[in-house]
Amino acid sequence: MGWQIIRAWTVMVYAFMFLPVAVVVLLSFNANQFGSFPMTGVSLHWFQELWNNDAVMRAFRTSLVLGLMTAVISTTLGILASLALVRYNIPGRNAITTLLIAPILVPEVVLAVALLLFLNWLGIGKSFALLLAGHVIFTLPFVILVVQARLVSIKRDVEEAALSLGASPVQTFFSVTLPLMLPAVAAGALFAFTISFDDITGTLFWKPGGVETVPTQIFSMLRNSISPEINALGTVMIVMTVGLPLLGAAVARKLAMKGGT
Repeated sequence: MGWQIIRAWTVMVYAFMFLPVAVVVLLSFNANQFGSFPMTGVSLHWFQELWNNDAVMRAFRTSLVLGLMTAVISTTLGILASLALVRYNIPGRNAITTLLIAPILVPEVVLAVALLLFLNWLGIGKSFALLLAGHVIFTLPFVILVVQARLVSIKRDVEEAALSLGASPVQTFFSVTLPLMLPAVAAGALFAFTISFDDITGTLFWKPGGVETVPTQIFSMLRNSISPEINALGTVMIVMTVGLPLLGAAVARKLAMKGGT
């Protein structure tokens, strides 16, 4: 009886979490211009309107560029930091690790305000570079945690064998270490891209005037009216932020299985 209650409560919690998401996806295909129930038909009209909306497409391109740049920078820095912290006995290693993952522990709104005030104190105004830096600071800990977990499981003997056969440290990294780390690197890059693409709290503080990302564009559209285009845009966001991690997990698993064989 106790387990049945736990199962029922679990189902209710998940239903409470995901039913609103399902409603948004369902209403994005509603032919009715008011975007409400009952649905008058099934149509892709609002996705077409979304495609023809210059502001939305401009925000989508901005989010895409920002997410890709964040993923590249965070992944590169995460690999270098993980190698230094795992493979080398550097002074203050534990303190550096704590400092690098600290942004996860700090509420994002506090981190956003702190970075904005600090740069204002330095006389640096809002810019795309500030927005990119903020996203890198926020996503870097996720990459480090994922890559470190993989790097710890890679035996040092494999790298030492390559070095003993005449390979340079750079050759050893690109020929031995990086291929073994590749599943974690791919997962970390997708994490960074997804988090950056979906972020709104920090973006609202860091973005310069006239620059909108997809989340901030949705926020500005909601302040005016609830348009069916918002449901369509929300569906696109859901597909990207849910589909990409699932795709990344599948690719990482395939690469891990290939590496194991």
